[in-house]
Amino acid sequence: MLANGAELGVKKGESAEYTDLPGLQEIPEVGNTPEKVDITVLKDKVKKYDVGIGDAGELVYKFLYDNSKADCPYRILRAMEAAGEVGSFCETDADGTKIQFDAKVSVKRTGGGVNGVIQFDVTMALQSEITFVDPA
Repeated sequence: MLANGAELGVKKGESAEYTDLPGLQEIPEVGNTPEKVDITVLKDKVKKYDVGIGDAGELVYKFLYDNSKADCPYRILRAMEAAGEVGSFCETDADGTKIQFDAKVSVKRTGGGVNGVIQFDVTMALQSEITFVDPA
């Protein structure tokens, strides 16, 4: 499946609808890597492990830079960052899979050069578990 068609939406507070953040160019890997916890006891002949909690790492979404109007994603996300606000996010993939999570954001505009596109990165600091909603 191609990443083409993926969208990222945000909602703040208890609002019912996600607002699409246009200009999305790249989506991150999503999932977690659980820690391996050593549970070996002195009588064991080999090491034994259990699975600990997971670390989803940083989720970084890339957007085309646009700061032309008050409701553009760059301004919305920068305002959330400045306020230390937690937003609810929903990535919707081309096949209808939804990936939902709450996060605080950090916004960084990329550099540019001749014939180079300026983008901005949104790094998500997770504040919830990641929920996968399969398509109907």
